Amino acid sequence: MDLGISGKRALVLAASRGLGLGIAKALAAEGVHVLICGRSEDKLKANVDAIRATGGKADFEVADLADGHFVEQMIHAVHDILGGIDILVNNTGGPTPGTAEDMDGDTLDMFFQTMVVRVITLTNAFLPLMKTQGFGRILTVASSGVFEPIPNLALSNTLRGALVGWNKTLSSEVASYGVTANMLLPGRIHTDRIDELDGANAKRQGKSVEDVRAASVKSIPAQRLGTVEEFAAAGAFLCSAQASYITGTMLRVDGGAAKSN
Repeated sequence: MDLGISGKRALVLAASRGLGLGIAKALAAEGVHVLICGRSEDKLKANVDAIRATGGKADFEVADLADGHFVEQMIHAVHDILGGIDILVNNTGGPTPGTAEDMDGDTLDMFFQTMVVRVITLTNAFLPLMKTQGFGRILTVASSGVFEPIPNLALSNTLRGALVGWNKTLSSEVASYGVTANMLLPGRIHTDRIDELDGANAKRQGKSVEDVRAASVKSIPAQRLGTVEEFAAAGAFLCSAQASYITGTMLRVDGGAAKSN
């Protein structure tokens, strides 16, 4: 299927590895000029080189979501490098594991700024252009924990949940302008982040990483972890021209793991 977005321009946050990088590669394969950002210049440069080697169009900007000037920096980067924007992929990576009792005010405030405030502020900065041009795709990567809270990920469950209400509200406000706003929710997609979480859970439970991984896979109807490519393909479709009548939704990519509808 031709997704109808060749020649469009996309900013993908936190794309030095994992899910953000996967979506950037999927968009680039559809002819989108992607601008990826992250903290590691070496990784970003290698990713851009790899995308270009396959015929894609890509650039990078070294930027940290924790930086108070992040939004301003990305506005300038989009203007200078892309000359505008059609697709915004809000991806922030995950906070540290822990229980609800582990959370304190300082930690909550720090991650709230990087995972919620920066996402909303950056999106608002690009909305006027998207509305004027009559096309925009806002895709926010969250977690299946917004449906069913994930044990030992209290911060993620709490902060990503805040984005659910925001996304739904935003989608109804901008739909008439040809702008969609959707959320993509990964389940157990095999990334470095999953390896890190399995390691943390193994330590907490006094088990081996292999046993923790096996128990996790057993709970997934598909009986395996998902791939970044599968997840990214779903993201690329939600950014497509064909997805113009899909907005305000949350799409789970979890192999059927969620028990709720």
